[in-house]
Amino acid sequence: MAPSQLNSTDSCGNGDASFSCSQTTNGFNDSLSLFHSEKAVQELLQQTPIQGTDDHLIEFSEALRTVAKALRRAAEGKATAQTEAAEWKRRYELERQRNQHLRRKEHSHEECNDDFDEKRTVNSTNQPLPSNTNKQSENCLTNGICSHEILQDGETNLDSEMFQNRMMRKASFKLSWCCKGEISDQHKHDVVSFERGNITTAERSSKQISLKWESNPQTVLIMTKPNSTSVRILCADMVRWLKEHKRLNIYVEPRVRGELLTESSYFNFVQTWEDDKEISLLHNKVDLVITLGGDGTVLWAASMFKGAVPPVVPFSLGSLGFMTPFYLDSEHYRDSLDSILRGPISITLRHRLQCHVIRDAATNEVETEEPILVLNEVTIDRGISSFLTNLECYCDNSFVTCVQGDGLILSTTSGSTAYSLAAGGSMVHPQVPGILFTPICPHSLSFRPLILPEHVTIRVQVPFNSRSSAWVSFDGKDRKKLTPGDALVCSMAPWPVPTACQVDSTNDFLHSIHEGLHWNLRKTQSFDGPRDQ
Repeated sequence: MAPSQLNSTDSCGNGDASFSCSQTTNGFNDSLSLFHSEKAVQELLQQTPIQGTDDHLIEFSEALRTVAKALRRAAEGKATAQTEAAEWKRRYELERQRNQHLRRKEHSHEECNDDFDEKRTVNSTNQPLPSNTNKQSENCLTNGICSHEILQDGETNLDSEMFQNRMMRKASFKLSWCCKGEISDQHKHDVVSFERGNITTAERSSKQISLKWESNPQTVLIMTKPNSTSVRILCADMVRWLKEHKRLNIYVEPRVRGELLTESSYFNFVQTWEDDKEISLLHNKVDLVITLGGDGTVLWAASMFKGAVPPVVPFSLGSLGFMTPFYLDSEHYRDSLDSILRGPISITLRHRLQCHVIRDAATNEVETEEPILVLNEVTIDRGISSFLTNLECYCDNSFVTCVQGDGLILSTTSGSTAYSLAAGGSMVHPQVPGILFTPICPHSLSFRPLILPEHVTIRVQVPFNSRSSAWVSFDGKDRKKLTPGDALVCSMAPWPVPTACQVDSTNDFLHSIHEGLHWNLRKTQSFDGPRDQ
């Protein structure tokens, strides 16, 4: 090779002085556009005189080919990412429009019910109701804390007296914030709406929530842990006591009704349901839910209600309970139920997550799946695959991180003592509004759990370049497969689960972690050791 040619190669770096200098001047973008094609690389190699015996130039030409391939892959990856982002934006807008449509439908339905309530305030002789009744209703609606939904049998041709006899009135109650040690009502503020059976949080407060019945409960739903002889015996005793001493209408699961009738035909008065349609109407009939079991029974009871949930009284008959403060035995449960039916009682509003699975193949609103409500957590894991999960996480369309590990847990604060705690997450008071973001065995030393505010929307997506699919489960059931391109969208549901407290929410929470987990339990240090002088 001539010396002039070697100097040209050394000064500009690739055998073509004009090309190399232009690369330095124009930057990386010009280099990317030129090396994007293998043809440009081949032309460059032809311009460079290669001697068959010069090993250095042969290695140099191979390096150029490798660089060209790498740059081409980078350009293709960037184009794929842009296409994927555009596709997700389209599906996100589709989901947002769908939610707006559902809100408009609910709003129109409420307006129709309001019109019906106004018409119902006039009696059969077209005379208005007494003014004190109107005033009470007006105050109730202003505070947003009452319920006076009247359920009808669907027969509208009956006269006024027969119609009143066939009506079933759902119990109404009032929720208010309480100040400990304060007796005056001026320290209480109504902040929770209960209108037509729908509980929605209107404001936030650090004070304890109190429930006061404004009319006596009439209907109770009892749900029990299956395959337990002791639970079955206590359930039969409770049903008999509630019917004979409290004159309540009682609903049970079909399985439980069969067990009661097997024991005695006395339990013919117990009611149940036959299909999913009747289950969807339970919140319009039931004033109070009683669970006999552990936390799993509470989760099962909450899953029965896709919208508003009546107050839940959880009795502990499981091995470990963080949501079951009441102890069930023949001596104490009657006193507890007596106190609850009289009121007022302290309650904890346990928030739920509303989850949507959005498939990559979905092209319209009809193809999206129904939302799922969870009280504890939603878990995305790698299933039986030997590969790490690869999950892209976004919070309100802001990129959070890419999870590489065994999976991810999105938990409510009520579920902070469940799977999230086992994966290294913090224990959080159930009244704190937030979403726990806890990785499962992340392949990183710096990946620490997060607690996000309740108002955000979290999206977890399996990227197209993922080596395997992922699996998602909701409160440990309803397992679904997420293929590359699918996404899970989670936000706080507007319908919390109100659970009765033995004392108050803070006392019950601390008692549960002390008794259930033996939190910070250690032998006390001896006092007779060395002391500071």
